[in-house]
Amino acid sequence: MDDLDRLVAEAVKDIETAQNPMELNQIEIKYLGSKGSLQAQMRTIGTLPKEDRPKFGARVNLSKESLSQRMSSKRTELEGKEMEERLNKERIDITLPGRTFPIGRLHPLTLTVQRVKEALIGQGYEFVDGPELEEYAYNFEALNYPEDHPAFDEMMTFYVDDTRLLRTQTTALQGRVMEKRKPPFRMATTGRCFRYEAVDATHHHTFHQVDVFMVDEGISMADLKGTLKQFASAMFGGNVQVRFRPDFFPFVEPGVDYSIFWDGRWLELGGAGLIHPNILESYGIDSERYSGFAFGLGIERIHMIQNGVNDLRLYLENDLRFLKQF
Repeated sequence: MDDLDRLVAEAVKDIETAQNPMELNQIEIKYLGSKGSLQAQMRTIGTLPKEDRPKFGARVNLSKESLSQRMSSKRTELEGKEMEERLNKERIDITLPGRTFPIGRLHPLTLTVQRVKEALIGQGYEFVDGPELEEYAYNFEALNYPEDHPAFDEMMTFYVDDTRLLRTQTTALQGRVMEKRKPPFRMATTGRCFRYEAVDATHHHTFHQVDVFMVDEGISMADLKGTLKQFASAMFGGNVQVRFRPDFFPFVEPGVDYSIFWDGRWLELGGAGLIHPNILESYGIDSERYSGFAFGLGIERIHMIQNGVNDLRLYLENDLRFLKQF
C-alpha cells in the first residue's frame, strides 16, 4: 500500500466517523480542498518517471471522485439525522390544550368615556377634540374670567410660557368652536385637564372632564335640566332626579351646581348654567336672539359614584389589582 492508498483509507475512515455536517465540511477541506492532501499528491506527479505520471494522475482523480461521492452520501445521512433530531425536539403535541394568553382590556375611564359619548350622541351632540396645551385666551379670557377674579384661585395650572398653559378645563373648547361656527350647534368634548393641586384622595394634578354646550334660539334652564336628567338617567339608570342649586362660574349666568338623587342620597356631579351673554357677543352671536347652556363634570366622578371608589389616585397608578376589577 503506497502513500495514496493510505491517504484514501485515512480519508474514508474520517468520513465514516464524522458526527455532523460541520465536522464533515472540515474533513472535505482537509482532503479535497485546494490545499488539501489529495491536491498535494497531484503536485508530486512531476517527481515521477514520465511513463508513471498518467497512471498516477488517473488514480488521484478516481480517489477524489470516490471520496466526493462518499462525502455527499455521508452529508445526506448526517443532515437527515440532524433534521430528525430537530423535529423531535421541536415537536408539538397537538392533543394538548393551547396556552391561554392574557388579553388586554380597556381602562375604566376609557369605558366611562365611551358610555358618556353614547349617551350624548344619542341626544344629537357632536364630539370634537381640543388641545391639551391651550392658549390663555381660550382657557380664561374667552370664558369671561375677569383679571384677578377669585375664581382663578381654583384654576392654578402649569404654564409653558406667558401665553400657553396646560388647560384647566375642557370648557376652553367653547371659544374655538364659536369663532368658527354659527348657531344652532350642539357640541361636546372629553379629555384630560391639569391643575396645580396637592394630590390626595379627592384631588389630582391630572383628571378627565366631559364638557357639553349648545346654542340655539329660545334655550332656557328648562332645556338644561331636561338634558341633564336624560343624560344622568342614561349613565346611572332609571328615572334619576336632578337638583339645581345656585353657584358661580364666570362663563355662565345664571350658574348652578347640579346633583342627582342616587342610591338614597344626593350626589353632586358638576357645574352648569346658561352661557354668559358676554361670551356670545364676543363671538358675534346676538344674545337677544340666541341663548345656550353648558355643563361639565369629571369622568372619574361618574365611575367613582357607580363603583364605590373612594380614592381618585387609583385611576392613574396603573395597579392591575385595581384595574382588573372593572
